[in-house]
Amino acid sequence: MKNRFSRAIFPLALAALTGTLALAGPPANPIKVTVRQANGRYELLRGGQPYFVRGAGGSQYPERIAAYGGNSIRTWGTADAPQVLAAANQHQLTVMLGLDVARERHGFDYNDAAAVAAQLQKIKAEVLKYKDDPAVLLWGIGNELNLDYTNPKVWDAVNDIAKMIHETDPNHPTSTVLAGANKKEIEYVKARCPAVDILSINTYAGLATLPQQVADAGWTGPYLVAEWGPTGHWEGPQTPWKASVEETSSQKAAVYRSRYEASVLKDRAHCLGSYVFLWGQKQERTPTWYGLFTEKGEETEVMDVLQYEWSGQWPKNRAPHINTIRLLTNLPAPNYLTVKPGDDIAVQSSIADPDGDHLNYQWELLPESTDLKQGGDRESRPKALPLAMNSDKIGHGWFKAPRQPGAYRLFVYAQDGHGNVATGNIPFLVQ
Repeated sequence: MKNRFSRAIFPLALAALTGTLALAGPPANPIKVTVRQANGRYELLRGGQPYFVRGAGGSQYPERIAAYGGNSIRTWGTADAPQVLAAANQHQLTVMLGLDVARERHGFDYNDAAAVAAQLQKIKAEVLKYKDDPAVLLWGIGNELNLDYTNPKVWDAVNDIAKMIHETDPNHPTSTVLAGANKKEIEYVKARCPAVDILSINTYAGLATLPQQVADAGWTGPYLVAEWGPTGHWEGPQTPWKASVEETSSQKAAVYRSRYEASVLKDRAHCLGSYVFLWGQKQERTPTWYGLFTEKGEETEVMDVLQYEWSGQWPKNRAPHINTIRLLTNLPAPNYLTVKPGDDIAVQSSIADPDGDHLNYQWELLPESTDLKQGGDRESRPKALPLAMNSDKIGHGWFKAPRQPGAYRLFVYAQDGHGNVATGNIPFLVQ
């Protein structure tokens, strides 16, 4: 059975087979990108034409970005730049090409003038290598350099990089990416980074009020939302044992839509567009928190929302929708549960498919992750534990709590057979 993605890109595949879609390498001619202010609003111009960014952070599945109405990719470095740029050119996408700037939280010392100068030369070589590729849209100088730092000299280094880019590449604007719209950091950028053309901001639950936050912080220029997504693990509720409670894929879909429409689409005077996070899959607190795909490449209801926001059309086959999921012993506990080793735990879920597709349920039991990092740094996935799920009704079942005390999560994956899935998990404590 072909999934909705296969149907969506079939015309592209057919064009490639019949020779009507050029797959050869692009000519080495840059497309000039500028920022224009006119009639009280900012906008990007690419090749002289207005360009509003409908982008995705991450370079997996570039063909799906194009098929669903997106137009740009964001990277965090240049390690895979040749492949990313080639794919972007093939699918008529652009790239916010990230330049990896060292972070103080990883041990870099911005008082070390020699190290700062060496970094500038390294980044200059990267700019020279890729500046003429027609897929390049703009340069992203560093990511969340304001996270866990103390030395404001980092902003002097950012400005030196931006100045170098302007001298080296007259065709693409510069940006630097902040974690949140903090007034102190925005003041630093305004004062110390005059060569930065566009402010970029990573935000999650705060997206809904981002235009007001930016205004309150005193930024009056253009900005991009360089990352946005579900409620962050640091922003939502926690269990008494400090496990963050993750939204279901359906709860995420609702907040993606409401926050995007309340900010990115609303503030057309200053916002130049956005990059949704993450166009791929990763382990960060859980295997499902931030990725828009599962490890198998399945898509959640969030993707339905993105396709609608980007293209104005809902997909022909929609993802399953989670109404409820909860664990029970004697009393219902929608968000978390405390049990004893070996206790019977019942699970009840109500998951519906809008197209009436048969749903296949998969359950997974994971210990709570202990490899916890900051700023999106790589984390290891917990190893799944044996799980004997007994079921007497679709979406319902019961299992034995682990004998080993500790924190755990039960995950549900409801698959519709068309490449779509609903995901959810509930943390529980064995003590």
